[in-house]
Amino acid sequence: MKTKRALLLSLMFTPLALLFQPACAQNDSSTLRVVPSTELRILDPIWTTAIVTRNHGYMVYDTLFGTDINGRVQPQMVDSYHVSKDGKSWTFKLRSGLSFHDGSTVTAEDVIASLERWAKRDAMGQRMFAALDKASVVSSNTFKLDFKTPYGAVLESLGKPSSLVPFIMPKRIAVTPADKQISENIGSGPFIFKTDEFRPGEKAVYVKNSAYVARSEQPSGTAGGKNVRVPRVEWVFLKDAQTQVNAIAKGEVDVLEVVPFEHYKSLSENQNLKVAASSSGQILLRFNHLIPPFNDVKVRQAAILAMDQEAVLKTQVGLAELYKTCISVYPCGSPLATNNGAGFTVKRQLDKAKTLLKASSYTGMPIVLLHATDAALLAKTPPMVAQLLRDAGFTVDLRAMDVSSMMARRAKKEPAEQGGWNAFVTYWGSDDALNPINYPPLTANGEAGWFGWATDSKLETLRQEFASAVDEKERKRIGEAIQVRALEIGAFAPLGEFRQPMAYRKVTNGLLTGSTNVYWNVSKQQ
Repeated sequence: MKTKRALLLSLMFTPLALLFQPACAQNDSSTLRVVPSTELRILDPIWTTAIVTRNHGYMVYDTLFGTDINGRVQPQMVDSYHVSKDGKSWTFKLRSGLSFHDGSTVTAEDVIASLERWAKRDAMGQRMFAALDKASVVSSNTFKLDFKTPYGAVLESLGKPSSLVPFIMPKRIAVTPADKQISENIGSGPFIFKTDEFRPGEKAVYVKNSAYVARSEQPSGTAGGKNVRVPRVEWVFLKDAQTQVNAIAKGEVDVLEVVPFEHYKSLSENQNLKVAASSSGQILLRFNHLIPPFNDVKVRQAAILAMDQEAVLKTQVGLAELYKTCISVYPCGSPLATNNGAGFTVKRQLDKAKTLLKASSYTGMPIVLLHATDAALLAKTPPMVAQLLRDAGFTVDLRAMDVSSMMARRAKKEPAEQGGWNAFVTYWGSDDALNPINYPPLTANGEAGWFGWATDSKLETLRQEFASAVDEKERKRIGEAIQVRALEIGAFAPLGEFRQPMAYRKVTNGLLTGSTNVYWNVSKQQ
């Protein structure tokens, strides 16, 4: 019998690939192994905006519409749709061959129930359902949306590519209350989730859904044909950045979704790998508007003025070719992007921040700033943000935790000293930030909105006007007004934008790189 010491030594020198062998025999060369951006803890894609849960959703569930790489909304589960002449009634017919993983046929009732649950949690869904008169079943494969007045963002809402995505579930699951997580993971998507092999903190397993009927179009973004070319996909959860890098370099995993910036150049020089900065997104500092001290707009404005985008991005990314500064709440250079920052700039205005803070209600109470230390995407940013805040006169309590704990804690509305929080740093993909109806950090409908729970009727009115507008010039004007108002009320502090590198082995073919990581169309050389 091995001693405890001998067993530990044997594990230390066991190749990583052997540690993650599936319980049942598999052809190793046909299994795609992926290190996702973070650990998968929450499986309900309507319950959280976590990117890893969204990506899990795309594996298991399907959507009515998808968004291609050019930002165009395309039918997915929908075969055809018709809009009435007055623009108020939309009728959708589902394509044939749609079935859930339990063998049941996808029906219009499933769709309506799924959309209703999604709309209770998603900012864009809330906006669409507020404009809705009724959603009704026409037949087993046809449903109808009747609006009170013409609504200009129907397809954008149903085809939104990122959190929260309106994934379609069986009605019996979709009727789960919106404030409770689902207990089953049954979708109609291209992969089946292996609940019996799920090991939180270790791995998640997906197998090919042989009953899935793919569209005939070429895959693009989250649209087109979702043809599965590998029988099994394993998500391997490795917390340590160096372990992740070693695993991809040695061929123990096939895809590393998030390349630590300090390893970008070394992995780029590995001839067995392809490293691509394929996705982009924004860093932001989110405030808790419900409790002191950030329930005071002057305190929020002081914190924004204390920020320095160049310092933040240089610390987190370090490679000038991978980041850019801009005050826009939308992606830099995107159609709605504007430099109108209501007096705020990408550079800190420290004296003004100090003056404003002294004139506010702030009395020196510690700011509880959440720090997810195992999220390579952002791990270096909170300490820098803490220092920038301290320079302006804030007292900061930087709380280190893993990303799963941060996700759970940010949902708490209690005072910081009772387990709540005051601020956290987060990252949003550019797909989310393109549209102010969709972008959760721009919600201002109080406790019904996104974490931080900002309240401002003017901002909400502007977002409603944007949703109703059909003219692009008018949308541009309203979009700029939304940015100005968001900064005026201190909704959040924009901290700049960067492109996120990912790495994959060259034996992996057909990987669809983009803001959303999906694993249909992927094959491996034998």
